[in-house]
Amino acid sequence: MPNGSTAVAATGDRPDAKRDSYYWRLVATGLSFLVFGIGQLVLGLLIFPIVRLLPGDTTTDNARARALLRRTFRLFIEFMRCTGVLTYDFGGVARLGKPGQLILANHPSLIDVVFLLGFTPSAGCVVKVELWSNLFTRFAVASAGYVSNSPTDLMIEGAAAALAGGQPLVMFPEGTRTRPGEPLHFHRGAASVALSAATSVTPVYIDVNPTTLTKAEPWYRIPARRPHFCLRVGADIDMESFRRMASPPAGSRAFNSLLLDVFFRELKLAPKDERGPPTEI
Repeated sequence: MPNGSTAVAATGDRPDAKRDSYYWRLVATGLSFLVFGIGQLVLGLLIFPIVRLLPGDTTTDNARARALLRRTFRLFIEFMRCTGVLTYDFGGVARLGKPGQLILANHPSLIDVVFLLGFTPSAGCVVKVELWSNLFTRFAVASAGYVSNSPTDLMIEGAAAALAGGQPLVMFPEGTRTRPGEPLHFHRGAASVALSAATSVTPVYIDVNPTTLTKAEPWYRIPARRPHFCLRVGADIDMESFRRMASPPAGSRAFNSLLLDVFFRELKLAPKDERGPPTEI
């Protein structure tokens, strides 16, 4: 398994030109976005149409597209590592990729999904509906058969169908990136999907130090030190007790509460009574 370099300590002050290759990292970050955009267009306009000409049905075409995306995402991660944009480690990655596995992760950075899809064989994903109208991503999400997160009822139906079809499925219960300093809020849609169709539920805890590519900052506001992405695969969460509850809504509420407790504990975040109410959808 490829592994990132040793983590670098974060500082909050702005560096001078020589400090941790700040200006080179700024250029390399912009170059990374350019490479990603061009790569998605090449896949969408050239590679995926060729894939669809091969023998097989839509399910086969989608699986081939997901396999191609996995390889390109891995290459993209290594490109960022080799150019000095970031370092990373991913503990327990061999446990990802089981049929019908629902992978639930927190979402501190724009490229969390790139790591998860790049390291999980055959994975589908629940993604924002806006990606279907984005010039650079629309071809990928459509070709791979990813699931839109809106509307909620169709999201739950599509995610359940993907899991029932044997796909591992990546999902962010927050629905969007966390703003630094704000508490986690999990939508109950993830709990509904987990209880209705997942054969296993596996949490992945993501910590980025120092923070970068958050919802609150543009891509060019890079941190003073090179960010280190630490991803850890947690123990599977047993769902049977929640499935035996009197009603599906009650099971979803209880599972969502447990899920929040697990993430707050593992990420060492604020105590439960400081996080605010769960988001209802």
